[in-house]
Amino acid sequence: MPQHLPSVKTASELCQQYCDLFSNLTPETLDQFKAIVSDDIHFKDPFNDVRDFGKMRQILAEMFEHTEGPAFTVYEQNVFDDHAWLRWKFNAKLPVIGWLSVDGASRISFDITQEKVIEHIDYWDSAPIYMRLPLIGVLLRQIHKRMSAK
Repeated sequence: MPQHLPSVKTASELCQQYCDLFSNLTPETLDQFKAIVSDDIHFKDPFNDVRDFGKMRQILAEMFEHTEGPAFTVYEQNVFDDHAWLRWKFNAKLPVIGWLSVDGASRISFDITQEKVIEHIDYWDSAPIYMRLPLIGVLLRQIHKRMSAK
């Protein structure tokens, strides 16, 4: 008799599940990542660089503590054999700054045999945050104005 191996999720299925979690992220859904993220996931953004699911979860939990109404919208997925590129928009209200909307991209790497996301690296411009801060924002806006094409 032929032996039936358990079906393994495709990269597209794993990516879609991961994107769905981010698109519906709440403090209550953070633990749902555990099912599809490796224990030693590498998570990196402009402010953090960690290698541990617990630390990634903490970063996301703190986002909810320090912002109002944070939300991700994933609007493009390009999936390959062992990784994907995502384009997304993040919206939230930040203290002092107010409402912020940021477009970004993420490279997500998979271990398909384990059905896990093993790496999440964000690429986005954090300058809009700094430019809106009191004091330092004034200086940065002056520098930006001088460096901009005329």
